[in-house]
Amino acid sequence: MGRSLLLLLLAVALPAAAQIYKYTDASGNTAYSNQPPDGTAAQTVELPPLNSVGQQQSYTLPLPTPATAAPAPAPANTGAAYSTLELTDIPTQEALRANNGTFTVGVKMEPRLQRQHLLRLVLDGAPYGQPSNVPRLQLVNIDRGDHTLGVQVLAGEQVVQQSALVPFTVQRVHKP
Repeated sequence: MGRSLLLLLLAVALPAAAQIYKYTDASGNTAYSNQPPDGTAAQTVELPPLNSVGQQQSYTLPLPTPATAAPAPAPANTGAAYSTLELTDIPTQEALRANNGTFTVGVKMEPRLQRQHLLRLVLDGAPYGQPSNVPRLQLVNIDRGDHTLGVQVLAGEQVVQQSALVPFTVQRVHKP
């Protein structure tokens, strides 16, 4: 059973690694095929590597609900809560064009970030990236489609406050 499953997987995977050929057809049009045409000169096409996403370190956080998506008050020993904590530079009424899935967002906060606090993004309900004290945060190789994004204020590993989650859509266009 295990051997036949392996052979089936190999049979499915082999066409994905097949060579692509470029040639000019009888009408003078450029054409592409996975098999070289008979009697016509063809060039092999080198394809760029497929997009891949590395495995992110996982954290266990409760998924926000509409009742918990609002900023939580800061614990007494971490200082005053931020009266304003929100993301900027992220379109919500139209798709965000990021052909390689990389873009930056800003964090608007009042008062300024306290010395003992760091900022960390929350992408689709899970922590994203390394904590930072800079209010411009970068996202890399984000898949196309619908997402939610928020920002957390951390004191060590403890979440002091979290912004509301902002829905957005990433549009990625593949260019050959």
